This record gives sequence, structure tokens and C-alpha cells, in this order.
Amino acid sequence: MNKWALIAGLAAGAMLLFSEEPSAPKVPVQVIVTVEARHGRDVPSLNRDDFLAYQRRERIPVTDVVPLQGDHAALELFVLLDDASGLSLGSQLGDLREFIKAQPATTAIGIGYMRNGTFEIEQNFTADHSHAAQNLRIPLSASGVMGSPYLSLSDLIQRWPGNATRREVLLVTSGIDPLGIWPANPYLDSAIEQAQREGIIVYVIYTPGAGHAGHSFWRMNWAQNRLAQIGEETGGEAYIDAPVSFKPYLAEIAERLGHQYLVTVLVKPGNKAGLQDVRFATEVQNAELVSATRVYVPGSH
Repeated sequence: MNKWALIAGLAAGAMLLFSEEPSAPKVPVQVIVTVEARHGRDVPSLNRDDFLAYQRRERIPVTDVVPLQGDHAALELFVLLDDASGLSLGSQLGDLREFIKAQPATTAIGIGYMRNGTFEIEQNFTADHSHAAQNLRIPLSASGVMGSPYLSLSDLIQRWPGNATRREVLLVTSGIDPLGIWPANPYLDSAIEQAQREGIIVYVIYTPGAGHAGHSFWRMNWAQNRLAQIGEETGGEAYIDAPVSFKPYLAEIAERLGHQYLVTVLVKPGNKAGLQDVRFATEVQNAELVSATRVYVPGSH
């Protein structure tokens, strides 16, 4: 190689070196992950090494795992019911009251009713579960108060102080949105995005709406699909079959709340803060991990 070729090669290498910007360091993000049993009712207990995390297809480090039990079990659980629900919801209030009263002392319960795209608080967060249960009431069951349930959920999220590690919602509604655009619904998308951004998990139980709006097959079908989307994308669950009793659904939700972990992962940030796709997996036999499909990550600049 002559000296001119050598000089040209060194120059090209130097240009490449200076043109490459160093990659931004990964940032720690905390995610609530629920462990479920794939079969049966025995939910395995997991350690940090049992959690595998991925950002898109890239494996990312798991730096800390805290079981949300004992000293770390604090939870704010808001029960949000739709005032446009049919009268059949009244027959489920007994099971809801028993569910509320059975929650551990570390759980603070709040109760509100959706109406006209917002919600009214019946009970602020309290550890007095018996008192909270007494504040459940029969819904108005009037289609005239039916607003977008997703606007109501967004209103709750916006008004909810973000001080607690765990914030979760039990949403009871038909899911029918008279303001929604078919098949897209920007209010649904916004509510999911806000819940993911704030790390709020949403559990949904379907109940029929009042009046003819609650009985149209095609509206019910679309509404139930949207409710399923909320549960899946926020890391919760949606129970969309009209039940004879809420009791088995509530028992399953209580089981899920008792098997959650606060998992810290190192995520590669984008140029701007925003939601990133992160998923979790495990090789532990009979264990399945459930979490929000996206998490909020601070930007690199």
C-alpha cells in the first residue's frame, strides 16, 4: 500500500469515527408485572433472574425486582362504575361490596360513577373498606347520562395524583360510546395512552347499558372489543361476557393483585420522551407474565 492510499484510509476512518454519535445511555424504567399460572391455581414465585425483558426484539437488562407484598403492598384501587348501566348492575353490588371489604389493609379504595364523559366521586381513597363498600349505590340507569366511558377514564387518570407505586382501576361499564367514531375511537386510544404513561392498570367487567343502546348487537360487539383492548394494553384484564355473577371475576382480579412485582429495566430512550414497546417473558414452568404493552420512557435530550 502506498502512502497516499494509507493516508486516504486513515482520513476515511477518522471521518467515520467523528460522524458516529455515541448512543444514549439506557435509562431505568419501573413496570408493574403480574404473574399468572398458565394452568391451575398455583402461581409460581419469581426472582429477579426469572424475568426476561425485551425492547422490541432486543434483550434489555432487568436490574431490580420487588414483590408487591408485605411492606411494598400499598395499592390505590379505584372502582369506577357507569351510571348509564342497566338495572342488572344493582344485583351485582353485593359481590362488589364483599370484594371491597376483603381487600388487604394496605389497599386504599376509591369509588366513583361515570356520567356524561366525566365522573363523580362517591368515596375518596380510604383504608376503611366497610365504609367504602357502603358508598356503592344503584346506578341511575338512564341512557341520557351516557357519555364516553373512555373520556371518564381519562378524567380519572388526569385527576389522580401520581404518588402511589401501584394505581389500578376496576372499570364496570358496557363500553358503549355514543361519541365514538366507528371503527376508530380517539377517546379510547387517548385513555389507553394516558394509562400507559402513568403506569395505571385497568381491569374491566362488562355490564349491559340502559335502554336500547345497551341491547344493540353490533354496538355491544364493538364495545366489548374495545374493553378487551383496554385490559390487554394496560396490563389488566377484561371480562366481557355478561355474567350471572361478578363473583368469579372479582376473585380472579384479587388473585392477580396478590401476585404483582415492581420490575426495573434499563430501556434505550428515543430522542424525545414517549411510550416504548417493552415486553416480559419467563422460562419458569407454569408462569406467565402480564404487563402493559408500552411504557413511558424519558427522552435522551
